Amino acid sequence: MTLHLPDANGALRAYEPRTEPLTLTPGSAFTSRTVFSAAHVVADPYADTTPDGPAAVDWDSTLAFRRHLWSHGLGVAEAMDTAQRGMGLDWAGAAELIRRSAAEAKACGGSIACGVGTDQLAAGTLADVRAAYEEQLAVVEESGAQAILMASRALAATARGPEDYREVYGHLLRQAAEPVILHWLGPMFDPALEGYWGSSDLDAATGTFLEVIAAHPDKVDGIKVSLLDAQREIDLRRRLPQGVRCYTGDDFNYPELIAGDEQGFSHALLGIFDPLGPLAAEAVRVLDTGNTDGFRALLDPTVELSRHLFQAPTRFYKTGVVFLAWLAGHQSHFTMVGGLQSARSLPHLARAYELADGLGLFPDPELAEKRVRNLLSLYGVNQ
Repeated sequence: MTLHLPDANGALRAYEPRTEPLTLTPGSAFTSRTVFSAAHVVADPYADTTPDGPAAVDWDSTLAFRRHLWSHGLGVAEAMDTAQRGMGLDWAGAAELIRRSAAEAKACGGSIACGVGTDQLAAGTLADVRAAYEEQLAVVEESGAQAILMASRALAATARGPEDYREVYGHLLRQAAEPVILHWLGPMFDPALEGYWGSSDLDAATGTFLEVIAAHPDKVDGIKVSLLDAQREIDLRRRLPQGVRCYTGDDFNYPELIAGDEQGFSHALLGIFDPLGPLAAEAVRVLDTGNTDGFRALLDPTVELSRHLFQAPTRFYKTGVVFLAWLAGHQSHFTMVGGLQSARSLPHLARAYELADGLGLFPDPELAEKRVRNLLSLYGVNQ
């Protein structure tokens, strides 16, 4: 049956929903690339909480979604930006998420890396920042997961220049038990991170970032770059020490960056691989055979959806990710921790549905259509 979806101009347009999904079956881990999906958390819709209160998480549904990703061969990047760190999920909730997900990964043989930050700290000295990082690093290492050193709002607010970044990260890398992933998250994802690595000049910031890595190459498994600038990522990965990987976090240009060129390629740690999980996994398995064209043929058509979900204000992309998880049947409701389900407009969500449905992402297109109709009705759009 025809759906009438609202557009940005307040008009309704006719859309014919897809009737058949893509056939995407679970599979083994990949051989040519290391690929993580940054995974969202599922809120408890029955919890009596407020947007600024502690997060109420539906743990069963949250862990079930991680098993879904692992079943398709993807690794899980846990307690990251996609899981609403600093946007609804506080450190206490993140610590529990890390412990639960790491235990689940062990139980089912899944790959997991977890975010280490300073979000238990609002402000403080450099010593306070180091201590906050150390507390979180201990939780991740005790869980048996790989650590991802995330960018710190507190460090961005406290650091006087590049030397403070070199000091803090050097201290953490020296004491890390195993090689970590360094995460450079751009201000489009979090405005509080403007000027990270001691400068708003990205060339200068890149220089400091590379100095940190060069001083401790044995403690850096790789870097995760989320700057939405493909050429800058390519230039950066070509300057990395031998053996240090580049994990793309570019949700605008990921197919070309993962495919690579004659001088190298990026691995992946992406929020868009939450809704694209099975399709992304199929594409990487095609790449494993050496078929770059087949990989691009599968993944290139998904970029329009990703650019839509991650459009400015980019930090609200999580709303579209959870919306698509609801439509795909991975959770029974469209509720988010911190009330973030209200962060995107109805026309934005309608377009996200249209693009995802066109790609065949919904295992049950009829269920997705029914849920979209319910949402439209809630907003007063009569079909």
